[in-house]
Amino acid sequence: MVLESSKWVMFIVGWLFKNVSCNAVAQKIYVELNNTVPCVRLLNATHQIGCQSSISGDTGVIHVLESEADLEWPLSKGPNPPYMVLLESSLFTKSIMMKMKNASSRVAGVVVVPKTSQPEFSPHTTCPNENTGVYTETYDHNLAHCNTTVWNPRGNGLSYEEFDFPVFSLKEDNETEVIKQCYFDHNRVVNGSGLQYPLCAMQLFSHMHAVTDTATCMRRSSMDFSTSPVMVCDPLGGYNVCTFIRPYNSTAFGHKENESVVIAAARLDSRAFFLEDSTGAEGSVSGFVTLLAAAQALREATQEAPPTRNILFAFFHGEVFDYIGSSRMVYDMKNNMFVIDLDNVHSILEIGQVAVRSGTNLFLHSDPVSRRNNTVHDEVTNLVKNLQSSTAGLNLSFVETGFSQPLPPSSFQRFLRARAIPGIVLADHQTDFNNRYYESFYDNAAHLNLTYPSNLSPEEQLEFVTDTAKSLTEVATAVARALFKQAGGNNSQVNKINADPKTVTQMLYGFLVRSNNSWFQAVMAPELKDILQPNPPQYYVGVAKSSHQANALTYLVQYLLANLTGTATNLTQSQCKKPDELPNESTYLYSYLWVQGVVPPNSTQRESFCVRTAVRLVKAVSPAFDLGDYVSKEYSTWTKSQWKFIKARIFLVASRDLEMLTLGVGVAVLFTSLLVTYFVSTKADVLFSSVREPNNTAY
Repeated sequence: MVLESSKWVMFIVGWLFKNVSCNAVAQKIYVELNNTVPCVRLLNATHQIGCQSSISGDTGVIHVLESEADLEWPLSKGPNPPYMVLLESSLFTKSIMMKMKNASSRVAGVVVVPKTSQPEFSPHTTCPNENTGVYTETYDHNLAHCNTTVWNPRGNGLSYEEFDFPVFSLKEDNETEVIKQCYFDHNRVVNGSGLQYPLCAMQLFSHMHAVTDTATCMRRSSMDFSTSPVMVCDPLGGYNVCTFIRPYNSTAFGHKENESVVIAAARLDSRAFFLEDSTGAEGSVSGFVTLLAAAQALREATQEAPPTRNILFAFFHGEVFDYIGSSRMVYDMKNNMFVIDLDNVHSILEIGQVAVRSGTNLFLHSDPVSRRNNTVHDEVTNLVKNLQSSTAGLNLSFVETGFSQPLPPSSFQRFLRARAIPGIVLADHQTDFNNRYYESFYDNAAHLNLTYPSNLSPEEQLEFVTDTAKSLTEVATAVARALFKQAGGNNSQVNKINADPKTVTQMLYGFLVRSNNSWFQAVMAPELKDILQPNPPQYYVGVAKSSHQANALTYLVQYLLANLTGTATNLTQSQCKKPDELPNESTYLYSYLWVQGVVPPNSTQRESFCVRTAVRLVKAVSPAFDLGDYVSKEYSTWTKSQWKFIKARIFLVASRDLEMLTLGVGVAVLFTSLLVTYFVSTKADVLFSSVREPNNTAY
């Protein structure tokens, strides 16, 4: 028994020693890269896009691309293929990427270093969401497929290509320097020939489980009959953020008699080639920050003199991927699954890209097809009049575009697919986008000239009112006044409606520079404080989660909107969690959010409080997945592939001759040991026998 226990002890000690030794050896061989962002695979009804590695990862000798002319080395001249190409973002162009794609047998992968920006770069298509907007062949064939106006002429479609090698983005400057130093020490090309072995190599792991299209991956996911099914892909989606100035019973769906609602809308999400790098400063942030500021500006006026019509503030998620959020709301309205229906909608004002304008003009876009109806035309004309008159005393003008031009890509188009509704899309471009970086990682704070004096601390930057904030404050003021007029508000109240530049500058700082700041901390729930980071939130919509959890961006907009439009109460934390137990509170009309509050001077404790708000999170998942129609042409079918792990590392690789020599020596040692073992085994009776004395030996 003691001997058996000793064997187990020796086995466990040996196993631990083996693992410790292996880990120690691995740490000496590999340098792990921990701050990387991969290009991943997305799928829809017809095809797949994105990138992936082989199942065991892809390995290549590192080559730093310093100009497009250097491509000749990894694509044809280099003697040690395949190559892992490292390039700065200024060289991350479609022409270079397609050359490497066409020579993929010599390219193991690509690593992008986001440094200097290009003069213009948009990896999106020239006609965003062209197949799911209102302009189809049946609606008006002359306006379909951007025949009249190409909205994003800079779009090169790179985000919609499929690459059969991994593509990563580096987030850490120190790791970039480590890779470059390894390259310069071992791989730098001198006089047309590479240095001697060992060479610096990189290995990237990003194998994707899903293939072909959404229908295929969803079918494979549904075929898993185990107790813990493995999803091959997940639908894209999240939650819309909505609030009414006069709340409705959240459990009473369908038509509301004698109710007329003006919808004020903006989109939340954006994307980039590397999904987690999306910032959408002009593409989405400028619009929803303007609408948030307008909602705050309207709070006091609508309480003092409520307009005759209600106003719904709607922030749609997933709009980049074929209008997920807006198409879901329209679907719910049509099927009595929302608190109002389409018959209750009076008109729509959508805030698009509004931060990059030349001069003082912003432009009012309307749909020329629905305006052929006299009733719709008259109401659009009235909305234009309300908007233009709301700029009085402000340093901007609203200019109507020509009737022959269609709407730019916008959530409003999904409502028009259902019925003719009067509406306007407000934007800073008259024809094609002013945004030179539409849906790319360059559409960031720098793109909006969001700069701060170098001597300011982070908290001082939070309070510093930038020129961009001043500009968007004026837009928010005009939007708020126009909404008040459109909802039938009293004209005597209009000039009292003004957006707050401090609120706008704080939102721009939090959404584009640093979400972990004192103001965002104060308005968030204690359990959500970890979503605040020393960088901007992620604007990619993400996947639809079954656990009723939203992503960080959704929570930020929800809590900001609640604090800007809601009411601070005297409820305790326990009462805030269970308000239905109180006689004058109702969860049918309101949500109750416990927030951290500010830290008073000379104190370390926050003054937390409960906010009563009409803000709600509403499901933003494509109806195609509820209907099981994975090849739908009506609704978005975008999914994201699952993967096992994402990893990147560098190491030194020996020459082929040395590898073969090492293998040969290993094989020789193996056979020698087998021969010795065989010899010892066959001669064991001789080698290990001992001469024993007879038992009857006498002394």
